[in-house]
Amino acid sequence: MSKYWSELTKKLDPYVPGEQPKDKKYVKLNTNENPYPPSPNVENILKGFQVDSLKLYPDPNADLLKDTLAKNYGVEKDNVFVGNGSDEVLAFAFMAFFNKNSRILFPDISYSFYPVYANIFDIPYETVKLKEDFTIPVKEFLKNNGGIVIPNPNAPTGIALTIEEIEEILKKNINTVVIIDEAYVDFGAESAVKLISKYENLLIIQTLSKSRSLAGIRVGYALGNKDLIEGLERVKNSINSYTIDRVSLMVAIESVKDNDYFEENCKKIIDTRTKVVSQLRKMEFEVCESSANFIFISHKTIKAELIFSRLKEEGVLVRFFNKERIDNFLRVTIGSPEEMEIFIEKIKTII
Repeated sequence: MSKYWSELTKKLDPYVPGEQPKDKKYVKLNTNENPYPPSPNVENILKGFQVDSLKLYPDPNADLLKDTLAKNYGVEKDNVFVGNGSDEVLAFAFMAFFNKNSRILFPDISYSFYPVYANIFDIPYETVKLKEDFTIPVKEFLKNNGGIVIPNPNAPTGIALTIEEIEEILKKNINTVVIIDEAYVDFGAESAVKLISKYENLLIIQTLSKSRSLAGIRVGYALGNKDLIEGLERVKNSINSYTIDRVSLMVAIESVKDNDYFEENCKKIIDTRTKVVSQLRKMEFEVCESSANFIFISHKTIKAELIFSRLKEEGVLVRFFNKERIDNFLRVTIGSPEEMEIFIEKIKTII
């Protein structure tokens, strides 16, 4: 621990991303990346990119991207905020809407960046315990709070709430901001976008990393009431006016425009997920009902940590969380059909 670190730095417990080993080639099913390339439109726009334009700053307001997203979701431009990945948008949201004197709520088994942000911004929080089947207990989010964050579908379980359940939470928390983190919504859950005009306390956060195959460019966005969006803009412009570079803006716009390609890839991942879940259940795996591009699995007799280690030895990476209640589960990204065939064959060998 460095003597130059601030007291805050000393107390931080940073988020740990999925491992990215480089010692050999792996079937990589540990970071929820899309197995398919981005829209062909992306390649076309990159081929014609004017390199000379990089001497100029990008549009700080990202107006063209906001217009494209607004049209895609049937909202107004002032209902859209964009940032450098959904993680950055989440960070801005924590700063914009949550206070140091009021406790926020999020699930105990969930995206592990939430407590990191709460700690770094000195926001008190309470984790709401998931039910035994890992579903979210809606009633526990109806008590007094300073804000709510819920991923839908949840991670790492992949289980989704219904729109009716989300609306119940919104109705009972009208005086605080409810953030619905929809990073994986395109793989089987229903987006709450249609509720934006009805509930001014709703903020939806999405990303182009998963369903649009653009994890490498870091573009995320928020959809919500214009007052919430203005709050995000105030925070962003107090930290960094230029959060998205010129190349990423162009790529993001072309990707969002190509809905046919996006829907085709989502369907392929859903179909592969269905097949893999069926195969795993026949091998005595418990598999949570997933609406994401990953599954959460546990074998009846073989420990998850052993399966994780054996798979890695065999060149297949999955995610193991050594945490209470989920230390016998693995999160497995849905890759291409070929990748999942390799995964299933390795699993058969192990068990």
